[in-house]
Amino acid sequence: MTSGWARAALSHRIFTGIDRRRLGKLIIELADPWAAQQESRLRQRRGGDRLREAGAGPGRELAFTDRVIATLTCLRLQLPHAAVALLYKVDRSTITRAVGEIRPLLAARGFAVPGKPGLRLKTLADVFAYAAAHDVELRIDGTEVQVRRPKANRPGRRAFVSGKKKQNTIKPTVISDERGRLLWCGATRPGRMHDATALRTEGIEDLLRQYPTVRARVDSGYQGLARDFSDQISAPPKKPPADATNAQRAEYTLRVNPSPHNGSVWNTPSLNPRRGGLCSATSDAVNTSTTPCLPSPAWSPTAAPNGSPPTTKPDRQHHRVLIVHNLVSAGSRDGRKVRNEWSAMRFG
Repeated sequence: MTSGWARAALSHRIFTGIDRRRLGKLIIELADPWAAQQESRLRQRRGGDRLREAGAGPGRELAFTDRVIATLTCLRLQLPHAAVALLYKVDRSTITRAVGEIRPLLAARGFAVPGKPGLRLKTLADVFAYAAAHDVELRIDGTEVQVRRPKANRPGRRAFVSGKKKQNTIKPTVISDERGRLLWCGATRPGRMHDATALRTEGIEDLLRQYPTVRARVDSGYQGLARDFSDQISAPPKKPPADATNAQRAEYTLRVNPSPHNGSVWNTPSLNPRRGGLCSATSDAVNTSTTPCLPSPAWSPTAAPNGSPPTTKPDRQHHRVLIVHNLVSAGSRDGRKVRNEWSAMRFG
């Protein structure tokens, strides 16, 4: 397996997440910053100017193009560096070094704004300036990514233990617009830190005071932020305690599920998570939750409203899955019988 074969295979959109045309533009864009980064590193190591001509000395095992492709593949698929190194026939440390070089260059490019070519948001301040200039209502939410357990006796090791996930995680904050399109992902903190604390340490309070016209919707994890900036941050009502009175429970129920005449924003299907809407910044395009948003049990993709007969032809594949589920749940002990009946229904 040659390096050229690995480059041709891993440059596919399945591995990098972008088509080859955009990949070529990205490589050209990162070439000069990477060369300047390497020259600065070598100059610092030498302690002065070059002593030999450019290009002298041993050559690199991995070309710059392969470094970008390998980095995108590792970031997208979370493949072990040793597996990618096996494809390129290099040592694992070569891939690790390549990812360490290219990843900061990718982060420095910022986040592209949908419908605004040439505009990129790099910091939280850029996001608030964009939202204030274009009257964009933000969606803010935190997500957790599992990471390797820090080494023993490392200071702050317990800071990565998430009380929610019961794992070692890091917690980035995701911000999108009202249509769920990603605008920024950052403020990465250890998993033990609270969602609101991660944003406060990033300086969101100063930005909210600097841009008083910016509005944002958050989930129940940002109750404190919504309390301090009630005119800008909108959060769902806090659940009543276990010893709450009936009046408090009734008030909470009215605020969560108000009448159609009540103008509460949480009664809007596009915003209420209990009604299948966008409940946070992590929409279907940027979904990081392991629990899917399921519809109510009475919902059916083939049933028309008010119990009337369906007007469209039902999906055959949907019915096949239901039939197989019924066969398995009926208590068939012979697995071969289930598979044979499934094959007969599918291909017969």
